[in-house]
Amino acid sequence: MSIPTKETYLYGWQHPDKMREYRKNHKSMVKKDKRTTLKEAIQRGVKANDYIVFGGMGSVRNPMAAVHEIIRQRIGNLTIGTKGSQHDWQLLAASGNITKAEVSYGFADEVRGLSLPARRAVESGRLKVLSETTNAAFQWRFTAAAKGLPFYPTRSSLGTDTLAYSGSKTIIDPFTEEPIELLPACYPDVAIIHVHRADRFGNCQIDGNIAEDVEIAHAAKFVIITTEEIVPDEVIEKDPAQTKIPYFTVDAVVEVPYGSHPNQVPGLYSFDEAHWQEWLDASVREETTQAYLEEYVYSSNDFYDYLEKIGGIHVLHELEKIEKKLVNYPKVAKRRGE
Repeated sequence: MSIPTKETYLYGWQHPDKMREYRKNHKSMVKKDKRTTLKEAIQRGVKANDYIVFGGMGSVRNPMAAVHEIIRQRIGNLTIGTKGSQHDWQLLAASGNITKAEVSYGFADEVRGLSLPARRAVESGRLKVLSETTNAAFQWRFTAAAKGLPFYPTRSSLGTDTLAYSGSKTIIDPFTEEPIELLPACYPDVAIIHVHRADRFGNCQIDGNIAEDVEIAHAAKFVIITTEEIVPDEVIEKDPAQTKIPYFTVDAVVEVPYGSHPNQVPGLYSFDEAHWQEWLDASVREETTQAYLEEYVYSSNDFYDYLEKIGGIHVLHELEKIEKKLVNYPKVAKRRGE
């Protein structure tokens, strides 16, 4: 027996057998050298109208270099699964590349305040919110996809308004004879994940919290890995238990040191609070938001050019010292008003 929700919001879903066929034809257990440039990886993996997700959580270990490249290539009409994402998708919303979003926690920068560009995009009609769910529910959607299942059963949204906007369906559990929520699996067209280190084949190691990265790597059709460093095969082989994402899920590997700036990569470098403050101040108005994008993204040849503009190696080494607690943490950037 089915108990329908008010309305069905179903995006990123496919029949599991179609995804099995896709993996059979496009993924391989053969170890191939997948190293490439960021420009080529984005050109090959991200297309207009794609459903895209990013690795990391909040403003930690986000693939910001890839975000800049998507903006520079002006790939448009993207749909985003925010799953707790923040600065990555918000920058794309500000630039107009993203026109649709499934959201959980996505419109705030935690202690730094709300994302005004993303809010303006929704209020102006440039960005449509497709559905709403919880962070946990998004992870379970990817878990279902990774396991080749059409849905994931849970009770987390029963009795809430969120259920009506989540895309879930409710049935009577045959065991308890009580309502149970079925979250639809989510198969993104492309996932971009930033990791601490990877080998040339795409075996990835992540230090600390892995967030939902394992699930989205297995769920997505095309997986781009940006990494702080590409290491020799022996580094991965020495401790294979540290490999979180296996090579056979990965389609492209790009070495991008400091590729999450201005955000944190735990253990390597901290948030750039000074640059965060510059972004927050710029994002208050549409014209200054666009000026920021022009200065730091559109007019930069690549992410290395951007890193020079924010202060280069002197600033980056200072962020390393902050992360290692060799110097005091600076004042946290916060929105100062509209």
